Amino acid sequence: MRIAVLSDSHDNIPKFDAALELASQADAFIHCGDLCSPFMAKRLAQAADGRPVHVVWGNNDGDPFLISRVTADHPAFHLHGQLAEVNLAGVRIGVNHYPEIARPLAASGFYDLVCYGHDHQAHCSQVGDCVLLNPGELLGLMGKTSFAWFDCQSRKANFVDVI
Repeated sequence: MRIAVLSDSHDNIPKFDAALELASQADAFIHCGDLCSPFMAKRLAQAADGRPVHVVWGNNDGDPFLISRVTADHPAFHLHGQLAEVNLAGVRIGVNHYPEIARPLAASGFYDLVCYGHDHQAHCSQVGDCVLLNPGELLGLMGKTSFAWFDCQSRKANFVDVI
């Protein structure tokens, strides 16, 4: 299983659409927060087309009620609140928005993969047996936009630049 891991979209529709096109062969999607607007959640749900989507709230997600409403017709779209704990293809995954929370989650031994966002910095490291992954940002605030692939079989991540 290949998971497309995205974060910090901040309503950048061109970059988000470009990332979703590059990730069109994903088996599942994770978004680490700051989708921001309901129309971004709807775009993600439509692009996933019934494949699992797991989303946590970031500090800039503006209308949780409407985001919930626009994704309600997509049963594979899961809004987890501040922390997601999911198992995909036997990989125990924790997802949150903040690096300060992600690091201790990765060190806890409860997860094989911990994903986060917030600081807009692509990052991948090994913490014990856990991969700690920030896919980077789709906003473009820091000048580079990216998302990450995570392969559940090899347990390796790689970054994709979004142009």
